[in-house]
Amino acid sequence: MIVFRKKDELNARISSLKEENTTVGFVPTMGALHQGHLSLVEEALANNNLVVVSIFVNPTQFDNSEDLKKYPRNLQQDVDLLNTLSDKIIVYAPTVEDIYEGETKSRKFNFDGLEHQMEGKFRDGHFDGVGTIVKLLFDIVKPNNAYFGEKDFQQLAIIKKLVSKYNIPVNIVGCKIKRDANGLALSSRNTRLKPEHKVVAPFIYKTLKAAKEKFGTKSANKVVEWVENQFANHELLELEYFTIADEATLKTVKRKSKNKQYRAFIAVYAGKIRLIDNIALN
Repeated sequence: MIVFRKKDELNARISSLKEENTTVGFVPTMGALHQGHLSLVEEALANNNLVVVSIFVNPTQFDNSEDLKKYPRNLQQDVDLLNTLSDKIIVYAPTVEDIYEGETKSRKFNFDGLEHQMEGKFRDGHFDGVGTIVKLLFDIVKPNNAYFGEKDFQQLAIIKKLVSKYNIPVNIVGCKIKRDANGLALSSRNTRLKPEHKVVAPFIYKTLKAAKEKFGTKSANKVVEWVENQFANHELLELEYFTIADEATLKTVKRKSKNKQYRAFIAVYAGKIRLIDNIALN
């Protein structure tokens, strides 16, 4: 498996392999790959002739410099994992210079308000960074289909909005959350959890499932209050937010409607590690 560090070399390789009616699938990642990432790659392999996986820790989407510094990086381990799926995957692992060409900063985006909900309230400039890097990568790879996990559901919604507003010719495919046997949503940050936090982290998904059940008979406000109480006295997990939102607008629900789809979103600190998750409610 060849790892390309420069976009010009990547483009030359893709061009040499593309034939008429060839489809290119793309899975953008920040590395530290796990089974969740691999499930996206498997989906891409099943539905495209070529698959490109990018591995790039994007500095412009981190509002916390310490988080950026400590984000796990192991390119060789990532490549070895991808090799277990196929030797025909193209890996793009650029430098910051190759991506940003000397100007490492985000551009400003308007995602029609999606960026101001949930994660946007707690991570200043995060979605400008996401929009910047995804648009740059789409311009470089020019995929037919791009695959994103629903664990970052708000990000998925924003990328769909990006594609729509900027008329980018790529089909965005959302893929189901991949979970550990204990229910914990797979995340690159899970590797940084201390042993005592690994033991209690499944409580997050357990609480989400209970909230879904309660949502069938109780108001959104009552469910939110119940979840907040579950975490109020937890010794090892600190709730940052729990929100029940309209899937289309991501705005917090005030009164339920039969004609709308709702989803619960949560962010929790396990020590210094921030974990997010979500669940469809109807």
